[in-house]
Amino acid sequence: MAEHNVTMEHTLKVLLTEKKYSTLKDILVTMNPADVAAVFDEIGDESIPRLFRLLPKELAAETFVEMEPEVQELLIRSFSDAELHDVIEELYVDDAVDLVEEMPANVVKRILAQADPQMRREINDLLRYPENSAGSIMTTEYVSLRPTMTVGEAITRIRRTGVDKETIYTCYVTQERRLLGTVSVKDLLLAGDDDTPVTEIMDEHVIFVNTLDDQEKVAQMLSKYNFLALPVVDNDRLLVGIITFDDAMDVLEEETTEDIEKMAGMLPSDKAYFRSSAWDLFKHRIPWLALLMISATFTGMIITGFESALAAQVVLTAFIPMLMDTGGNSGSQASVSVIRSLSLGELEFADMPRVVWKEIQTAVLCGLALSILCFCKIMLIDRMLFGNTDITVMTAFVVCFTMAMTVLVAKIIGCSLPMCAQRLGFDPAVMASPFITTIVDALSLLVYFGIASALLFH
Repeated sequence: MAEHNVTMEHTLKVLLTEKKYSTLKDILVTMNPADVAAVFDEIGDESIPRLFRLLPKELAAETFVEMEPEVQELLIRSFSDAELHDVIEELYVDDAVDLVEEMPANVVKRILAQADPQMRREINDLLRYPENSAGSIMTTEYVSLRPTMTVGEAITRIRRTGVDKETIYTCYVTQERRLLGTVSVKDLLLAGDDDTPVTEIMDEHVIFVNTLDDQEKVAQMLSKYNFLALPVVDNDRLLVGIITFDDAMDVLEEETTEDIEKMAGMLPSDKAYFRSSAWDLFKHRIPWLALLMISATFTGMIITGFESALAAQVVLTAFIPMLMDTGGNSGSQASVSVIRSLSLGELEFADMPRVVWKEIQTAVLCGLALSILCFCKIMLIDRMLFGNTDITVMTAFVVCFTMAMTVLVAKIIGCSLPMCAQRLGFDPAVMASPFITTIVDALSLLVYFGIASALLFH
């Protein structure tokens, strides 16, 4: 796909340079909106407005939705009021809300000015919901049916109103906006008799979410039940909107990206990598780097505290990086596994004793295997191959015993901290690799020097 986009980008640039606009339009109308947006993102900013104006009205709106916010802003600033009105008119309400949330205030003012009164009212209603809630990502454009309708009447209503709805496959049976059930177009078409009441074929056991539910929970529900859409109700169980699977995919991508960035020790960013300046990357990375650098002071204090002991057994210094790295890696493995399970709803705080016990069992097996491997490595490679005669069997035993204990401590910390963080209302991803590695580094040194002091320095 990347190679295809590069080829298409080159072709479009050549045709644009030669001003072959008719050929350009013929190519663009055959492409999927997401592919058009991907190509536009790679073309120079000065060419995007000219290419965008070649798109038919509907394709232009669909492509506009798929673009990065920076490209959208560029286009809006180049649009006339009439062009902006045409694009806004074709957007679904939830896409319009996303656009308003991404744009600066002066651009938002233009967008709202070109939206019709009904859309402007719906946008304002959706913007009132808390950020990251189900209400903030839902759309109010759905097909509603009355319980008194027959199958034939329902199909007629879908034909009349469905063109402006985001999805028509699942329809919602409501009475005075109260959600009574759902019925699919498939059920309506296969009902056989057009006079069959909708209430006879609708599903009354409706799975729904509340407007204030977390968006990540909604996305997980859509994934779990394989729904194309999920109804959203208020506290009175009045249907106020639906969330479609494409919006849920966007949420999952956004949440996953945010978790990955936090786990890597960065502040979340909403910009694509190549649209982020070096200054943007600096701002998102330096806080964690500074914090972790300062926290490493504790590691230095521990080494300084055992400086005299290290002077007597200098050979111990050579194994510090190996022990710290192994501890950090062990803690990261546990934390990533637990964070993933917490994100998927597989674990909760009450499961901590079981999780810790499982990690202890895993740590014993991993620690035993690594200790045996480490002992062989120290005696065969460090002592015999490299000729380091300062290494004794007791030294190797201290290092290997420390290895096992470090793995045990690291895995307990790695599985516990994310669960405690979630319990306290923090994002578990914060307690990932960099944070846990720093803690484990300090503890592994304490364990190392504690064991060495007990067995070697007496």
